[in-house]
Formats: sequence, structure tokens, C-alpha cells
Amino acid sequence: MPKAGSALSTRLDHRNPLVFDTHELGRRPGALQRLTREVAAPADLGIEGVIGVPEGSPVELGLRLESVMEGVLVTGTARASAEGECVRCLEPLRQEVAADFQEMFSYPSSDGSDARGHRKAAADDDAEEDEDIIPLEDGMFDLEPVLRDAVVLALPMQPVCREDCAGLCPECGVSLNDNPDHHHEAVDIRWAALQGLADSLGTGEKDDMSGDAPQSARAAEKQEK
Repeated sequence: MPKAGSALSTRLDHRNPLVFDTHELGRRPGALQRLTREVAAPADLGIEGVIGVPEGSPVELGLRLESVMEGVLVTGTARASAEGECVRCLEPLRQEVAADFQEMFSYPSSDGSDARGHRKAAADDDAEEDEDIIPLEDGMFDLEPVLRDAVVLALPMQPVCREDCAGLCPECGVSLNDNPDHHHEAVDIRWAALQGLADSLGTGEKDDMSGDAPQSARAAEKQEK
């Protein structure tokens, strides 16, 4: 998953709905611009196998662009509907998500450094570019990495269909939401072995053990008398 601080492509496509142009804002510190835009959710916007915003579904963006000395400070909120599966009862669920974010996009300078004086690393340079800085490119920035990080952090790691979801019976898998009185008779494991032994005995064997003595034993008893 790309990080918000990862270096962007050197060429941004202005036709991409998640690419924003700051030329209209200008570079005068204190200048403000507010934008609202509805975009289609990019792929893999969520937690794989748990919950996420389906690709292509609408995402409402509300942005505040502010020009500062270092660059453009972007503050915003993304709203969308996420879909997933309840971790307790395994039923499909749908949940509204609102993700807040803020990111600085810095102005590049003519000498190859950004507005904070950080020199960009050359291809053969061992130094790593500061991941906390995202440069503007031709006055544009790509919001997708920032949006992805914000939405993932806003989603629940263990989504439930409702707070009081009872889940499934651990023995047979019956939904306890639909069958709240469902239960199984508890068997004391201390008596389970004896119960199994009793069940395995035949009726005749049980009678013998209960006191019906063999014929030879009765004859011996008569002789003693």
C-alpha cells in the first residue's frame, strides 16, 4: 500500500479526478481555496478481506487548500460507504466512513531542492529522500496516496453489523441473532468417560452387575445351607 509520503510520479495526469491543480490558488501566503468533488473510489481502498470502499463507488471530498511559505497545506474530509463482513456473525455489512486528513505539498525550487531546503536524492545517491515531504509537480498534487492512508486508518479492524451482535453458536454455527434461545446441553467432562462406558454395556451385562448371580453361585449357596 503506497504511503502518503512516498515520492510521486514525475508526470501527473490532470485528467485524473484525484489530481488537483493549485495554479488558481497562487503562491501568496494566506491564500485559501475550498473545493468539493465527487470521485470514483480507486482500487483496494480499504483493508483486504475485511472491509473497504468498493472500487468505482462514489467518494465525496471536501478540501481546503491554503498557500503557505513552504507550499500548499491541504486539509480535507472524505466520505464514502464501505462494505465488508461482520467478524461475529459473518453477515455482509455496509458502513459509512468519514476520514479526515491533512498533508503538506511543498514547492520545488530551481536548484533541485524543495522549499524547506531538502535536496532531492540523485539516482546514484545513497541518501534517501525525506518521506515526510511530497513535492508539487507543475503546480499539481495527487491526493490518492493521502486518501488511501486516511480511509484505511478510519476503517474498523474488526467490523460488526451491530454493537450487540451475538455471533454464531461455536458448536453448530447457528446464528444467535436469529435464535437467541439456542443452546446445547452441557455435559460434565468428568462424567463423560463413565457415561460412554455405561452406554457400551449390553442389557445382560448390566443385569449381571446389578445382582443376578450365576446358577453355580446359587448351587454353592444351597450346599452351605
